[in-house]
Amino acid sequence: MFRTLLVIAVGFLPSLFSLWVIRKTRLRTRVRMRQAAMNFPVVQVRHRPIEGDRYYLEGVGYLIGDISCKFNARSGYIRCAVNPDGPCNGCRHYEPKELVGSEKRA
Repeated sequence: MFRTLLVIAVGFLPSLFSLWVIRKTRLRTRVRMRQAAMNFPVVQVRHRPIEGDRYYLEGVGYLIGDISCKFNARSGYIRCAVNPDGPCNGCRHYEPKELVGSEKRA
C-alpha cells in the first residue's frame, strides 16, 4: 500500500514542479509588465486642426481628405493608408473611387 502511494506521489512530482514554474514565470512577467508600464514615458497625441479638407457626411459623420479617392479611410482621424498626413491636393497616389452602380451596360 505504501509503495503504491509512493509511486503515485513520485508520478505527480513533475506536474507539480511544472505548475510551480509556470506560476513563478507568470508572476515575474506581471511584475515586469507593471514596471515597464510605470517607466514608459507618457506620449501626448498631437491634435492639429484639420479644417481645410474636413467634410460632414450625413449618417457617417466627419471625414477628412478627398472622399472621392479610392484610398480614403472614411475616418475623422486619418486620411488614407498611403498618405495619412496629407495633403490630398496633388497626391500622386490619387485614384478615383469606382462607383458600385456604374457598370458598363451593353
